[in-house]
Order: sequence, then structure tokens, then C-alpha cells
Amino acid sequence: MRLILTTSLVVCIVAALLAYYLDLSTTTPSATISTATANILACLSRQRPTVASWFNLSRASYSTRSMASNTTPFQGLPVIPPNDPALAKREEDVIPRRIQQKFLAIEQAEGAGARVRRSVGTAKLRNFSPFLMLDHFTISPGSGFPDHPHRGQETITYLLQGAVDHEDFAGNAGRINAGDLQFMTAGRGIMHAEMPAQNADGSPNVGMQLWVDLPRRLKDCEPRYRDLRASEIPEWTAADGSVRVKVISGRRRDVESVAELAYTPVWLLDVTMQPGASFTQALPTGFNAFAYMLSGSAAFSDGPAPSSSQVVPQYHNVVFGSEGDGVAASVAPDAKEPARFILVAGLPLDQPIVQYGPFVVSSREEVYQAMMDFRGYQNGFERARDWESEIGKNMAF
Repeated sequence: MRLILTTSLVVCIVAALLAYYLDLSTTTPSATISTATANILACLSRQRPTVASWFNLSRASYSTRSMASNTTPFQGLPVIPPNDPALAKREEDVIPRRIQQKFLAIEQAEGAGARVRRSVGTAKLRNFSPFLMLDHFTISPGSGFPDHPHRGQETITYLLQGAVDHEDFAGNAGRINAGDLQFMTAGRGIMHAEMPAQNADGSPNVGMQLWVDLPRRLKDCEPRYRDLRASEIPEWTAADGSVRVKVISGRRRDVESVAELAYTPVWLLDVTMQPGASFTQALPTGFNAFAYMLSGSAAFSDGPAPSSSQVVPQYHNVVFGSEGDGVAASVAPDAKEPARFILVAGLPLDQPIVQYGPFVVSSREEVYQAMMDFRGYQNGFERARDWESEIGKNMAF
């Protein structure tokens, strides 16, 4: 029996590594992410036995759930870099960045019965460091993302409608509702499930999920969670009410977000603009930035020339260059609806990205090791042995 199990393990690993060699260069195309995850889970589960900081950080008192300890010190970098020249400018002096590209996020199937519009992690925009993937998802009751592993990245989930339940192999479980976010640092390894709530009216659950790379020195950290409730998110509103900004992470003028959310510095602003409104936002120098249009349309400045702009419609992603101080947008006075978009910026990480499905590491050897660790219940995946989520049992087949 031991020989049979050992042979099966070798066959699974060889098959998975062969698929890895065929599918993977130094980046993973969007189309292979879900299939790679499925290959790992199907093959590696089939034969399972039954038996560099910027400065010293002060710790804030925000509630943090960690699988290691509720008092695990925050190990990330500050989200607002000190003495940044762009952030020190007056708004009227902010030089808008140039637009590199804009494109439609095409809807596709993902997970088990979910639909997503993926705008980061496709051939159009792949591994835009530190960003790995951005999905605008719609998940109906009975579908979702059942038990699956992660290693080496962070996920930020923002619920726009409905609710999503979460459960992992360490006994953490909870729900985020519309307006809430969950920041998850996978670190050395986690296995969890994300499933939609069963809404009384049968309506789908809608949200955004952003995958963010971890600095190489933190890829072996302990997993960590931070649920950010809608009531904790500060807002900035223009004097005339024409612009409203939910400051999820980062800063809008003198309004700063909650601290110690993601280990990798990421700015995340939810912006709503009424017809005729204008908006300028400074961003940290050198941060990569993009905006995803949730509804309506807005014209974004294309560099410093006042007359140069591009209209970005619903479900489109607009990617900005690194030169300049920030972004500027306006909505036509005769627009029939407000414009709403998510503005995202993050610190680029000077490191290779090697991704296979849910494993995001820095070398091929580390992918092999992640697959071996997951299959062997070791180095972070010890609690995956014989674990099955309760919420994943509600899948409709």
C-alpha cells in the first residue's frame, strides 16, 4: 500500500510539473489561472492518504485576526510614504499622468458557477506590479469559490452587493456584507473557501477581488486577516456634494484611511462623481496606478495638456503611466448618470513573479516546493490534511 501511495504521489507531482512547464513562463496567462488551480486540487487531492521596512512602524490598535496570534505585529510597509513630493503638492499643481492604455474587461466564467470581468491578469495587463489580478465578480447562490489554497500573495475583497461567507482551515469564519472588505495575507500558506450568501430575493452577490504580490521577504509570513467594515471607512465629500470618495486605503486630501491593512502598500479609493463634476487626486511617486469604471463614464486627463483626455466607459480599465503626480477626471454636464470608479495604486516590487494558479512565488523551484508542501501537508499547509469547509458543502451540482 505504501508503494502504491508513493507511486501515485510521484505520478501526480510529475503530471502537475509537466502541466506547469507547458503553461508557465515567468508569468501566468489569465486563462491558465483557474485551470492551474483545478489541476492542483484535482491531481494533488485525488490520492490523498486518509491518515525591507521604510521606517520603524508604530502599532495601531485596530482589530486584526491572525491565524498565528491576534497580537501578531504588522510586518508591512506604511501605505502613505513619508515626505512624498507628489503628495505635498497643492491640488491645482498636480500634474496628471499620461494614459498608457484603456480596455474592456470581458466577462468570463471562473470558480464554480461564478462570472468575472478580469481587467488585471489578462493578456492586456499582466503582472502590473504589485498587482496580479483584478476581478469584478458576480456569484449567485449555489456557486462560488470552494476549498482552494493560496501562497505568496494578498487578496483584497470588496463587496458591492449582497454578502460573502469565508472559512479557512485554521477555524476562522465570518461574513462580509455590502460595503465591507476583507484583506487576506496568504503568506506561507492557507486553504479556504469563499461562498456567496443565500439572499432572500435570489439576487447575486457582486464585488471586486484584487490580488497583490507580497515582498519576497514576507512570502513566508504567517497568514493574516483584517476585515474592514463599511462603518470604519472614512469618506471625503466635495463642498458642493458633486464628488464623494470612500477612502478605503490611502489618503484623499486630509482624510486618511485606517492603517495596517495590506502588507504591500496599496491605495484604494471608491470615487463617485455627479454630472459636471471634476476630480484630481495626487498619488505616491512611482506607484503603479489604474482605475476601473464600475458605472457611468468619465474623461481622464491624458498628461498635463488641458485639452488631452480620454473617455472611459463602464467595465473598462484605464492604466496610467508612472510620470506625473496623480490623475484627473471629469464627468460631462449632460451625462445621464453619475460615474463611479475604483482608483488603485500600489508600490512596484523589484522582484520576479512566478505564478501557477493560487501559488505566487519568485522562482520555478518555489512553485515546485509549494506544490509539494500542499500535497505533503507541510510548511504552512499542515492543517489542510482532511480539512473540508462547511460552507463549501452548499455548492449546487
